[in-house]
Amino acid sequence: MRCRTEPLYRAAPQLRASMQVESFDFVVARDESGDFESVQAAIDAVPDFRDAETTIFLESGTYEEKLVVPTSKTNVTLVGEDPEETILTYDDYNGEANRFGEEMGTTESSSCFLFGDDFTARDLTFQNTAGAVGQAVAVRVDGDRAVFENCRFLGHQDTLYTHGEDSRQYYRDCYVEGRVDFIFGWSTAVFEDCEIFCTGDKGYVTAASTTEDTDYGYLFRNCEITGDAPENSFYLGRPWRPYAQTVFAHCYLGEHVRPEGWHNWRDPDKEETAFYAEYENEGPGFTPDERVDWAHQLTDEEATEYTRETVLDGWDPLERLADADD
Repeated sequence: MRCRTEPLYRAAPQLRASMQVESFDFVVARDESGDFESVQAAIDAVPDFRDAETTIFLESGTYEEKLVVPTSKTNVTLVGEDPEETILTYDDYNGEANRFGEEMGTTESSSCFLFGDDFTARDLTFQNTAGAVGQAVAVRVDGDRAVFENCRFLGHQDTLYTHGEDSRQYYRDCYVEGRVDFIFGWSTAVFEDCEIFCTGDKGYVTAASTTEDTDYGYLFRNCEITGDAPENSFYLGRPWRPYAQTVFAHCYLGEHVRPEGWHNWRDPDKEETAFYAEYENEGPGFTPDERVDWAHQLTDEEATEYTRETVLDGWDPLERLADADD
């Protein structure tokens, strides 16, 4: 396991970006030194349904914009100058009135909507600053084959909305923070080498809503479930919908993880349909003998089905990340 005194994402500026700005298609800078001052303006300038990748470099700064990458903007890549200093943020929340006086829902609260296929983000922070006011989404992801590397997702309740039923998503070296159901939705998503930070007095890490005909939901591999929450205060997950699937494999679980591990969302029937499992976890929060009796500890043979390659159904996100490093 990685040293638990250091963050898993890379806080230092990324030289591949900051030293090669000229290699990007567009540059966004708040000081008017780039092609655009706003991130949305750069996204809007991407040709619709472009087959080639469009790369957009964001200089350090806080971009307070409600962003949309529409379905027509495919193969868009956003790269920040520094993951802690390049921040995409807004502060809408569920129940807040829009300009017409109508109450927003959870979806409308999203600071960023990602609908286009083959979206990539590196070295960025996605944030919702509404605070402890209920559901307040930092980013909603719908497009297929979405990749996030060295990104931070900051919020309170419902931080990361993996929304698309047919969406496959990959997160590497990322940091996700929240309290209640802060990773949730229908999508198939793999988290590798990520830090999942639980904050507040009690809560739930995940609330998957995997459909009955979807093979896989969430897979966390080599992640660390950390936080400033009290001991025995967080569940690993609860099923938003009956067929929720979540697996933690080779993860470190902090002492704030509750011994029973999983919650049925006050619906015993979901115990018959949801699939919650672990494999070779460690840490004070890993108490397999005390887990709810409807959860699973995978055998070695069963664990072979829970790899990045299998869960993402043949799509290899590492190819895209390798191209970025070249």
